[in-house]
Amino acid sequence: MSALTYGMQLPVQSQSTIYAEGWEAAAGPEDLVEIARTADRAGFGYLAGCDHVAVPRRLASAMSTVWYDPVATLGFLAGVTERVRLLSHVAVVGLRHPLLTAKQYATLDHLSGGRLILGVGAGHVREEFEVLGVDFERRGAVLDESIDALRAALGPDEFPEHHGKLYEFEGLGQQPRPAQEHVPVWVGGSSPAAVRRAALKGDGWLPQGDPRDRLPAQIERIRRLRDEAGLDGPFTIGAITEPLHLGTPAWDVGRRTLTGPPDALAESLRAYRAMGVDQIQVRFRSRSRTELTDQMAAFGADVAPTL
Repeated sequence: MSALTYGMQLPVQSQSTIYAEGWEAAAGPEDLVEIARTADRAGFGYLAGCDHVAVPRRLASAMSTVWYDPVATLGFLAGVTERVRLLSHVAVVGLRHPLLTAKQYATLDHLSGGRLILGVGAGHVREEFEVLGVDFERRGAVLDESIDALRAALGPDEFPEHHGKLYEFEGLGQQPRPAQEHVPVWVGGSSPAAVRRAALKGDGWLPQGDPRDRLPAQIERIRRLRDEAGLDGPFTIGAITEPLHLGTPAWDVGRRTLTGPPDALAESLRAYRAMGVDQIQVRFRSRSRTELTDQMAAFGADVAPTL
């Protein structure tokens, strides 16, 4: 069985109160650059950026309104890194016409030398859809067709073609083309509809909030759906780990955070591989950017080699 690959959601870029640390509020571009360069050096498989256009006042106290644009942020970080891949986790692609999305992400893939992973999801903020003139109630169907349209628009053809119920285009050229012959599409979400969509339309699955004990059943369902549909190509199964802190923390990191020496953390995380998980998204508790990058570097050096 191959080793687990590991990636990380960018701090600073999105600052929901569910996971943001206190130091992120005053952080900026220089912190993102150092985090990205550390990820590159430490062997991280990807860095991920979230997507929200605008957060309504009713949700702002929990979600905050700090959501850097993922294409701009990942493009900025592509220029200061060499190897780490760039994941949208997730792009709410139904908010935009597929040709617009394809133009943005094809350019990102081209400029980064083929490092894009396009993570997509249905979205959950009604007001975003309404203000952009998109039917919130039909967002699942919109996403389904958007994935099909994006497959065409991010393919090799300069003049892509798609004929669907919602979108139709042909004879319209877009350059530059992606550097990758096939841009991987990972589908986010843990609802029954999202899991089915990932299994049948995606190249990978990005779970949302599934605890460890729920993952085996979800993974089994994905495998069953793909088998029933006759799909046997490569497929990436993801997981989001509990928050981590290597060593004995000097502050209260919360009882749900995994702490301890590298061998203990590695043993705990290897359980994901036993479930059939291919890549884990790790999170670190930290009081400063320096503490975060120290944790990242230690993870890459001391934990990852045994995964």
